[in-house]
Amino acid sequence: MRKWKAIGVLFVVLVGVVAAGCISGGTSGTSTSKPIVQKNDQGKWEITIYTGSGPGSVYFAIGSMLAKVINKKSNDIAAKAVTSGASVANCKAVGKGEAQVAIAQNDVTWYAWEGKFQFEGKPIKVLRAIGTLYPEPVQIVVRADSDIKTLQDLAGKKVVVGAAGSGTAATAERVLKAAGVWDKIDKIYQTFEEAAQSLVLGQVDAEFTVIAYPAPAVNQIAVKVPVRILSIPDDVIQKLHDQGYPFYVKVIIPKGTYNGMTEDAQTVAVKSTLIVHKDVPDEVVYEITKILYGNLDELAKAHQVAKQIDINHAFDGLMIPLHPGAIKYYEEHGITVPDKYKPKE
Repeated sequence: MRKWKAIGVLFVVLVGVVAAGCISGGTSGTSTSKPIVQKNDQGKWEITIYTGSGPGSVYFAIGSMLAKVINKKSNDIAAKAVTSGASVANCKAVGKGEAQVAIAQNDVTWYAWEGKFQFEGKPIKVLRAIGTLYPEPVQIVVRADSDIKTLQDLAGKKVVVGAAGSGTAATAERVLKAAGVWDKIDKIYQTFEEAAQSLVLGQVDAEFTVIAYPAPAVNQIAVKVPVRILSIPDDVIQKLHDQGYPFYVKVIIPKGTYNGMTEDAQTVAVKSTLIVHKDVPDEVVYEITKILYGNLDELAKAHQVAKQIDINHAFDGLMIPLHPGAIKYYEEHGITVPDKYKPKE
């Protein structure tokens, strides 16, 4: 009798282990046990769009407006935009199925895909792209009356390097390490809004952002105190390239972009990317892609950077595969999709 009881207990345990394994579904960055997208009581697909850290974020502006336009134009999708920790947090959220759609820097999408840096040993292979959107220059902001003139002058200073876990923080580490000052600064982790207030009040000496210009987060500072943007010199840019970071391209932020900016600033930029989970149905991604490119004027009402979104440059700087739903839209519009951007599964 004891023998059969023991066998019975072992059977129950084994069934539980097998069931837990089936529920976890934990492969390469996702552990969700329910469908990635579900329909609400009205029969619409419900999607959550992860954006950025708040009103000062371009991601928040563009992502929130995209959700509004989807709700206005689509009979089949109900979209909700939420604030987030930006690129790194957004990639992780899509990987876990907490978000179906998000915006992230192209360098961070590559880190996530390859399992590097903040994703070390945990690649997120469920990421797919709709396309890249617009360039996001590194903007290292100081007060115009600051004695900080170069990256080297940041040594010993309080520098906001972005929100904890954000793509901005990841890029700040890459750039400032290339400049040799990462280990010499007092690192402060804050959102764009918190950093703006801190810089205006003189609580920090500089703010590191990766954001399209003119950036609301920087204008929040410039309307109160004049600002400058520090230049990133050629040798630092070359070092980034030599270290294997192909995402960074040289750009110029023209003088007059912000109050107090009397000279052009040379910097580098990454590309924002609209990402989705691979298991979002093709028809849903197709419709999101259609609404995106068909309503750029509406998006531009939220931020003028939307005017830089161009379907003919949707693959510029793309670092992860496209979603089949997006591929269908591009091909229907006569755009050839290179094989390297087509998912292998």
